[in-house]
Amino acid sequence: MGYTSKQLSKLMVDKLRRTFGRDVSEATDADMFQTCALVLRDIMSGNRVETREKNQKNNARQVHYLSLEFLVGRSLEKNAFNLGVLPQLKEALGSLGFSAADLFELEPDAGLGNGGLGRLAACYLESTATLEIPATGYSICYELGIFKQKIVDGQQVELPDNWLQLGAAWLVTRPEDTEEVHFGGHVDVSYENGRRVVRHSGYTTVLAVPRDMKIAGYKTNHTNRLRLWDAKSPTPVDLSRFSSGDYVKAVEEKATAEAIAKVLYPEDNHTEGKMLRLRQQYFFVSATVQSIVRKHKAKYGTLRNFHEKHAIQINDTHPTLVIPELMRILLDEEGYNWDDAWYITTHTVSYTNHTVLAEALERWPQDLIINLLPRIWLILDEISGKYQRRLEQEFHGDMDRVSRNAIIWDGQVRMANLCVCACQAINGVSALHSDILKNDVFHDAYRRDPKKFLNVTNGIDHRRWLAQINPGLHELMCEAVGSGDYLLHPELMVQLEKKAPVATAKRLGEIKAANKRAFSDWYAREAGVLLNTDAMFDVQVKRLHEYKRQLLNAMHIIYLYQRLKDDPHFTFTPRVYLFGAKAAPGYAMAKQIIHLINSLANTVNADPACKDRLQVVFLENYRVSLAERLMPAAELSEQISTAGKEASGTGNMKFMMNGALTIGTLDGANVEMCQQVGEDNMFLFGLTANEVAAKVQQGYRSYEYYNQNETLRRILDQMTRGFDDGVSYTDIVNSLLFAPNGGMADQYFLLADFESYRAAQALAGQTYLDPKKWNQMALVNIARSGLFAADRAVTEYAKNIWHVDVRKD
Repeated sequence: MGYTSKQLSKLMVDKLRRTFGRDVSEATDADMFQTCALVLRDIMSGNRVETREKNQKNNARQVHYLSLEFLVGRSLEKNAFNLGVLPQLKEALGSLGFSAADLFELEPDAGLGNGGLGRLAACYLESTATLEIPATGYSICYELGIFKQKIVDGQQVELPDNWLQLGAAWLVTRPEDTEEVHFGGHVDVSYENGRRVVRHSGYTTVLAVPRDMKIAGYKTNHTNRLRLWDAKSPTPVDLSRFSSGDYVKAVEEKATAEAIAKVLYPEDNHTEGKMLRLRQQYFFVSATVQSIVRKHKAKYGTLRNFHEKHAIQINDTHPTLVIPELMRILLDEEGYNWDDAWYITTHTVSYTNHTVLAEALERWPQDLIINLLPRIWLILDEISGKYQRRLEQEFHGDMDRVSRNAIIWDGQVRMANLCVCACQAINGVSALHSDILKNDVFHDAYRRDPKKFLNVTNGIDHRRWLAQINPGLHELMCEAVGSGDYLLHPELMVQLEKKAPVATAKRLGEIKAANKRAFSDWYAREAGVLLNTDAMFDVQVKRLHEYKRQLLNAMHIIYLYQRLKDDPHFTFTPRVYLFGAKAAPGYAMAKQIIHLINSLANTVNADPACKDRLQVVFLENYRVSLAERLMPAAELSEQISTAGKEASGTGNMKFMMNGALTIGTLDGANVEMCQQVGEDNMFLFGLTANEVAAKVQQGYRSYEYYNQNETLRRILDQMTRGFDDGVSYTDIVNSLLFAPNGGMADQYFLLADFESYRAAQALAGQTYLDPKKWNQMALVNIARSGLFAADRAVTEYAKNIWHVDVRKD
């Protein structure tokens, strides 16, 4: 805190000379970026020492946030903003002959996540630092991230994302904190002097080497840490094999170990992929728990008070093996009996559920766990056996209910059920989602122990997702709030609505127009495509999954295109449709939908009938830094998932906070957004979650919609014929009309919701033609978005789950 531009300039010049052996006149932009990162890293490291000393002095309870993803995006501008030196950094760089904007743009997005799960984790970690909560995030240091998306002939191609070439400047390797993680081998159990002794031998060792990233809080010296585990082999090369000329085998162990940290979410539609995913999950939780336990014992000399000093939060089911791993250490290494170890574990670990989709509630083949993690399997088997006997008693032998709740059943280990059994708290991430967990997904468990189930609606880092990315709106918000700091007190954002609403709404329109021009200029430079800034920017950007219904959006665009071709004088509000999404490499249907959108875009954009009226753009390689440019420019936010399927969403909150109006279903956090702004300030459509459930029960027949609705029939027939490129999308159409074996056609109800969606789109277009009304609606959305700040969500976790204090200002 408190650095002048001259001080920063001197620090940069000195760091450049000492680290790179260059003067400013010789430095490249890459040199200077890394220099800036190292200077800020040094500042944060000093703050981190103070934070650690304060925590140790206070014996504060530590929060450990385990997530397979942390989608932090870029860090240079964010860290400078939180440290309070952003203007000084820009001025210092200018004085040295460098452009801060160019350096910010040069930084790669950290390849540590994919979608909302990882972005949420990053927002929460920043909030823990700002709220001065002693917290550490844990994940894997993925060398190549998920992938860099390239669109070739309309189709997604996955390329390596070498983000560490420059991104490593933020990481500090801590070899002294290396942990050993063991895979395979066999387990022997014996009794010595009446005590059970477990010996694990014949295993393969992988070294977990921590690479730490500092996380700065806003207007505080408190600095937390994201610990990323890198995987290394203890024997990089087998010299005897190498000397004999067997070079491939000589480095096989090294390659096997390092594969753990290569990519996020390796494809798991084959045994090797499943094994690698399981290795990843155990690798990072084992290293994490060992590290926490080792430091705790060094300080306290006992683990009896472990649960009093640590709160472990697992973000989705990926880190669930933390439960048997903590049990293993307590039982095998520390000699606790089962009951004491179980008490400590079940009073330490809490679980956040992020999905109601059955396929996303992880299940592992038990044979895989037996072979790869033999000791963990024995512990899981014992937990499961004890739990199942309890279930049989409680359910009076009703084996249908027992089977639904069992941890191990039919050769599979069910991670969500393990969480329900062992975690002290289970929370959903929106009010609707939490209700579904209580009333459906985990209904039996909720009836047994309702106090264990809570709701914490998701939140976003409004310092990044408003102040940093939308400076015009930030300036307006500061004027409205006056002396109050809305960046620490997001509840103050409501004052925007009270400050000369007519004039404020007009300024919002001007800010939005400027943001649209800025995004259009950037995209023209980036892709050579000119966007029509006089048209409405209608945006759907998120992970590509069928339930998120990018296909419904595309179907409506096909409808508009067909109307234009039928009648060139057809009137509707001009639109620029902007899509951004990555599909999992093995998700064939999702990749076909991307291809469809690009086929449609090429046809529409080449047709003179659509000029200045209809434009479709697929934004390649959607990522945090692209979202930061796009969110301030968006005007209509597509949140159109099938009701009851989206746990919460956070993109909806970011768009709302930046003045985009939502067109959406009553799904996830859309419900609470509607409660905040009222139905008059959103464009709602579609079946509710209860109506979806009723249609499933009654027997949904999508083909009837096709037969009875000529508009739908024409749209689907067009998809079958294809567009200008001649590609047919018969497989997509068949999934909407014909049920697979034992399944249901159109399982996400696109045909059932289409007419309602079309009407909502027409209303949005009509409303857009009245700028005064539109801007007033945007004003209400922005002013009432403070509820969706991550600080509020993290405060709820701190109070109701972690039981730690937060910063008082």
